[in-house]
Amino acid sequence: MMNQYPGWKYALVLIVLVVGVFFALPNLYGEDPAVQISPGRGAEMNDAVQTQVEDRLAKLGLTPLSAALDGEQLLLRFSDVEKQLKAQDAVRELLGRRYVVALNLAPATPEWLLSAGALPMYRGLDLRGGVHFLMEVDMDGAIRQAESRYAGD
Repeated sequence: MMNQYPGWKYALVLIVLVVGVFFALPNLYGEDPAVQISPGRGAEMNDAVQTQVEDRLAKLGLTPLSAALDGEQLLLRFSDVEKQLKAQDAVRELLGRRYVVALNLAPATPEWLLSAGALPMYRGLDLRGGVHFLMEVDMDGAIRQAESRYAGD
């Protein structure tokens, strides 16, 4: 004797699977290395700054895949991390301390998926490989502290 379910239950399972796969699609597209530029105090982000940055990068042969001015930030996407790092250095040198120039990973999800509300799942640093800290120790201070502790004992 076989277990028979009504047709609507099979249809419901199928619909849930299709919707789940659709909203999981953005995670398959990955991320592009990007440089994010935001204005600091007293600075303004506008088309002139974007043109200035793009011209400098073009002179260095670092043409971005795309450049998008979104409100108060400029996002430059690159094809690889090496170009991203070179572009960050060039933009920092060009704009100075008036702007914040940060490395970023921008989702490469197509616009049609984004407009449908399907966003990639953002992973934390622990899932991306963690964070590496470099801790510097003042050896002279540590030795003095240890000596004073031993002298007290």
